[in-house]
Amino acid sequence: MSATWKELSENIATLVQAAGPHVVRVEARRRLPATGVIYAADGLIVTSNHVVERDDELQVGLPDGSTAAATLVGRDAQTDVAVLRANASGLSPAVWLSPDDLRVGHIVVALGRPGQTVQATLGIVSALGSSWRTPAGGQVERYLQTDVAMYPGFSGGPLLTANGSFAGINTSALLRGISLTVPTPTLSRVVEALLAHGHMPRGYLGIGIQPVRLSDTLQQQTGQETGLMVMSVESGSPAAAGGLLQGDILIGIDGQLLRQVDDLQAQLTGERVGKPTALRLIRTGEVRDLSVTLAQAR
Repeated sequence: MSATWKELSENIATLVQAAGPHVVRVEARRRLPATGVIYAADGLIVTSNHVVERDDELQVGLPDGSTAAATLVGRDAQTDVAVLRANASGLSPAVWLSPDDLRVGHIVVALGRPGQTVQATLGIVSALGSSWRTPAGGQVERYLQTDVAMYPGFSGGPLLTANGSFAGINTSALLRGISLTVPTPTLSRVVEALLAHGHMPRGYLGIGIQPVRLSDTLQQQTGQETGLMVMSVESGSPAAAGGLLQGDILIGIDGQLLRQVDDLQAQLTGERVGKPTALRLIRTGEVRDLSVTLAQAR
């Protein structure tokens, strides 16, 4: 082995060893345990939502080999983040890195602790993008894709950079067949919301909808083939107060086109609660605009 490759190999092994005290085992499902990251010294742990299949009898395997009982602080399925609190103190919290410091091609390491010891897999950053919404409707501040192999039990574990910092937690659940990382800004925002509320604030409109195909004339007028027909309006809801009627066809919200149910769900974020929201709709064959103020979903 050349000196260069040997040095690289030793450096990676040193990084993994140094990161180990920040990585824990999460026992929250029937199958193989998953991985979590120490977020605060008082026992706060972040992991992937999809690996937490129960709300009680949770256990966290600590870096020193001991096991601690844990409780669920909150979860957000839309970004696949869950927060646990282990009955432990004096833990070593991770140091987080902004994804803005990464570039496509940078070497990264995914860490997991589904067993007693830390496991690792090497890869590169394969794609970086701007903010995006997950298929479940969650807002993610940066698209971060790697080619690391997500072995069983690695979800919820950290993405380790060349300087030893963590760029986020890895997940195999946001997009099928793609290794993605929930980046630090998203993780911080979701953790703060879960600590404050126990859930992610969501907007409430108060309607029942289903997709419908627009007539040829309306397709040409609006530039889209489908919209969302209002099948019901709940009494006393923001939709009722804003003047939405059964039979209206929603085609836009704050400039974003509405074609499928998921399009609307993705827009009903906590940031819109209490603020005027512009709805574009079709009523009796004419395009109209309404302003509705979303309420907080219960």
